[in-house]
Amino acid sequence: MPDDAPVLPGGGHHWIDQIERHAHQVPDRTALVFGERRTSWAQLRGRVRALAGALAEHGVGEGDRVAVLMSNRPEFLEAVLAATALRAIAVPVNFRLSADEVAFILGDSGAVALAVDADLAPLAAKVRGSLSGGGVVLVTGADPATAGPGALPFDDLAAGPERPLPDVRIAEHDPALIMYTSGTTGRPKGAVLTHLNLAVQTQTLIRYWRLYRDDEVNLCASPMFHIAAIGAIAPLIATGGTTVIQPSGQFDPAALLDVLERERVTHLFLVPAQWQAVVAVPGAGERAAHLRVMCWGAAPAPVALLERMAEVFPGVPNVCTFGQTEMSPITTVLDGEDAIRKIGSVGRPVPAVSVRIVDDQMRDVAPGEVGEIVYRGPNLMAGYWNLPEATAEAFAGGWFHSGDLVRADEDGFLYVVDRKKDMIISGGENIYCAEVENVLAGHPAVADVAVVAAPHEQWGETPVAVVVPADPAAPPALDELVEWCRTRLASYKKPTRLLVVDALPRNASGKVLKPVLRAEVRDRG
Repeated sequence: MPDDAPVLPGGGHHWIDQIERHAHQVPDRTALVFGERRTSWAQLRGRVRALAGALAEHGVGEGDRVAVLMSNRPEFLEAVLAATALRAIAVPVNFRLSADEVAFILGDSGAVALAVDADLAPLAAKVRGSLSGGGVVLVTGADPATAGPGALPFDDLAAGPERPLPDVRIAEHDPALIMYTSGTTGRPKGAVLTHLNLAVQTQTLIRYWRLYRDDEVNLCASPMFHIAAIGAIAPLIATGGTTVIQPSGQFDPAALLDVLERERVTHLFLVPAQWQAVVAVPGAGERAAHLRVMCWGAAPAPVALLERMAEVFPGVPNVCTFGQTEMSPITTVLDGEDAIRKIGSVGRPVPAVSVRIVDDQMRDVAPGEVGEIVYRGPNLMAGYWNLPEATAEAFAGGWFHSGDLVRADEDGFLYVVDRKKDMIISGGENIYCAEVENVLAGHPAVADVAVVAAPHEQWGETPVAVVVPADPAAPPALDELVEWCRTRLASYKKPTRLLVVDALPRNASGKVLKPVLRAEVRDRG
């Protein structure tokens, strides 16, 4: 296509084009549901174009980063889409992070704009100084002044007239998102995901979630700053289905079932701890009568839970998805027909992904042996934002190194054995030990510290702090360490148990022997 060819709305294959087509063909069909609020495709198109035009008038353009710091709500998606319309890059931010953590992401990404909701506006007021060039702040659901002087009303701008948009040609290799992952060295890294990455993710979910009908309704219960949520919404944007957005907050299985019943939800992803609560509600199967696919991931699911899900929702395919942010995120799927037969497995690689299981010298290991799973494929991120050395390390040998240790059985089904970098998964949230250790090490009563996972009945895993006290006669208490972490870490990263020891076990090179610590934590109950 020549460079001077006209840019035709709806002529491409990215999110904005897809919305343009749905707004033209099925303008009154519901795109988004949030409580009692319903947004049609025509309304979504108008709000996104109005918001994008307003951002453009305030200097946001191609390649700029637009941070989104919101709990689950339609405005989150509208802000992401408005950035896309300008060929800018959206940066979803975990709303559970502390001010220091949010400020780092804003500064590291070079964000020029920040969209926030009412509850997070005071946090925005604290961190907006980290925006590049002063930046622009948009606030929904509250007086913009709560985010500081000069903040703008998101709702008025999105409901205003559509403004002319610059003619931009969005290419498949253009960055769409920068998704910050928990840092193994104390700082998160920004995984740059392209429009091609997200298109491939969309194709994968359309296949495995069987999104083939016009009346598909997906409920998004995951935090929208997670790639699991954005990745699950993307197929509905492509196909013109309906996304029901579940508000953030304490998980209420009975309330969730009310929504499933009222909105005739056909597809639902939950982490195992949430499914455990849902299947415990009497009559859950009857109330979710329209469910066609149930999906889980992000943490291991006990055999008893999978069997109970099959009893409560008979005949509904139970799909396990596995992957990571850098892969947009799905790399393997355990399809419904194999859910019981291959319990414990994360399935087999999806067609878009090439997989190897290798040792430290990048040699393939034999079936049944443990090695690191490495990937190639069009859903692989472009790299880490402004971190060429970390990107080169992750792509060593021409394959992306996941950090996950797995084995394959004789049928090619994969089983996760361990995580190479000691990541803890608690209730579906990723917690990296090094990040928590860096914070705890700053406490004056701590001489040495390591963080390991311990099993947790509800959340799967929970972080345990193993501490060598600075004064053996006056070791720190757990409450002291939790308070120390309060302003330095997101709440879910705080240790929930404390083990005081005389010294950390180390090998000859000085590395902490975490398997020894895990065993000690288990032995002490």
